[in-house]
Amino acid sequence: MSIERIDVDLCNGCGACVDACPMDVLRMDEKGEKAVIMYPEDCMLCLYCEFECPVDAIYISPAMMVRPILSWG
Repeated sequence: MSIERIDVDLCNGCGACVDACPMDVLRMDEKGEKAVIMYPEDCMLCLYCEFECPVDAIYISPAMMVRPILSWG
């Protein structure tokens, strides 16, 4: 499970999502203009990239979301 896609038409290349990702899943492309998903298998669906994107270019499918398991006690 991971981030589904980054809309390259919306992405402005600010790098906020790259800086926000704690797992280093996102990187800037070779020209440094757009964000790309480099290591999708490492994504832990924290949603930091989606929250930090100022233009809403990152899409994470609701079907991929897993409810967190909480321990009460």
